[in-house]
Amino acid sequence: MTAENGRVPAPGKDSTEPADELQAEQALLERPSLSIRTRIIIGFVLLFLMMCGGTIAVVSLIVQQRDKTLFLEKMEEYTFEVQQARRFEKNFFLYGTNLRDALDNVQTAADHLAQSAADLRRVAGEEAVRSMQERLRLYQEQLEKLSHPGRDTAPAQDPAARAVEAALRKYGSQLITDAEAMIGRERLALHRIFQSSIFLALGFLSVMFLLMAVVAGLLIRAVLGPLARFERYTARIAAGDYTPIAPARRYRDEFSHLAVAINRMLRELELRQQQLIQSGKMAAIGTLTSGIAHELNNPLNNIGLTTEALMENFAEYTDQQKLAMLDQICAQVARASSTVRTLLDFTRKEKAVFTRVKIPAIIRDTVKLLANEMKLSGAVLHERMEDPIPEVIGNPRNLQQVFLNLMLNAIQAMPDGGDLTVSASVDGDFVRVDISDTGVGIPEEALNKIFDPFFTTKEPGTGTGLGLAVSYGIIEAHRGKILVQSVVGKGSTFSVLLPSADAARGEKPVG
Repeated sequence: MTAENGRVPAPGKDSTEPADELQAEQALLERPSLSIRTRIIIGFVLLFLMMCGGTIAVVSLIVQQRDKTLFLEKMEEYTFEVQQARRFEKNFFLYGTNLRDALDNVQTAADHLAQSAADLRRVAGEEAVRSMQERLRLYQEQLEKLSHPGRDTAPAQDPAARAVEAALRKYGSQLITDAEAMIGRERLALHRIFQSSIFLALGFLSVMFLLMAVVAGLLIRAVLGPLARFERYTARIAAGDYTPIAPARRYRDEFSHLAVAINRMLRELELRQQQLIQSGKMAAIGTLTSGIAHELNNPLNNIGLTTEALMENFAEYTDQQKLAMLDQICAQVARASSTVRTLLDFTRKEKAVFTRVKIPAIIRDTVKLLANEMKLSGAVLHERMEDPIPEVIGNPRNLQQVFLNLMLNAIQAMPDGGDLTVSASVDGDFVRVDISDTGVGIPEEALNKIFDPFFTTKEPGTGTGLGLAVSYGIIEAHRGKILVQSVVGKGSTFSVLLPSADAARGEKPVG
């Protein structure tokens, strides 16, 4: 088995192993290949061959058992017929009856021999079967002499019959003796086969156990050992030791390729270490994009619902209703696009276009988007707008996103329904928008963290921690402020303060 468990020592240490990463890679790859896959295949081929050998031996013993069992059955049938013939033979000499029955039994025995000759030869041999057939023929000839048509003397008074009787006893005795001897030999052989089967099964089990233990040990050595070494190696890398891995065995396998990949990774780590340190901001941007699904979910849902309603009842809507629904779809598309721009604004990659905007109009548009959310949650909206409210300089979509995030948070803070109050007023040179709820509130220890990116007080999987962070960045870009007050169990109030257009004259918003 082969594996990589060496390492190139740090410069200055006394060793013959290559210290350079490229030399280590060359040393890893120039060795003969003996992969783990090949060794697994070889091991299982050996197991298969052993199983084939054991199976063939078992089948052979089973075939022998079958042949000998069939032989014993046929020999017992043959012996029974011969014994019956001899019984009728004795009756004939005692009482002068049953001679025809004796001849019938002898004929039946001869038929058994003829029909089973092939099976009997396979077990007892050609010579034994020929001898049995010959003795049976001689016995049958003697019986036929007694059944001569011209015979009219009783067997006990006929000298010829007495001579035949002696011959019948001789041949009949030999037939019984030979059959019983043959049956005894084959029974003994069958007993030996049974014993051999037991020994073979136990021996095969022992050999297979040993072979499996060897194969398992080799596989463990080939896989688990290198895995443990590579685990220690990765721990060394995590500790800051980037010395490359070096060959430790004569052959290369899959772990050799893993060692090469790790060495290449180490080269890249060393070359790009400083670049990775400087790319922290880009990593944050990459993480920030994971919140896009959360930010786009509501406009996409609204687009889907509106489109589905339009498709299902297209013929029933008036042209004015259709235009209104299409306008709503366009608005949601613009809102989704605005989400992307919001994320870009948060990372300061794009400057937003600022114009004079009316805060009450933005709030009302936002409330329209949240109508379904409020209906489902049971929240009751209360609007309080002073008149007049001065215009502010800002980006309408970005401000809508801020109010959307704050209102969504307020709705989600009231899972059993409650009062959502949105008010707009003048606070000195600022336009103040307060969004209040009667929800669960925010713990005091979390108040100073809620604007941090990815911080959330919601259940895992229900919030990304991006909404307030993005909102904070937008308001900062508008030279405004966002404040929060909260009491656990009573609710929260988020206050957005934006400089009025007149107060902001001469100041250029950030972004």
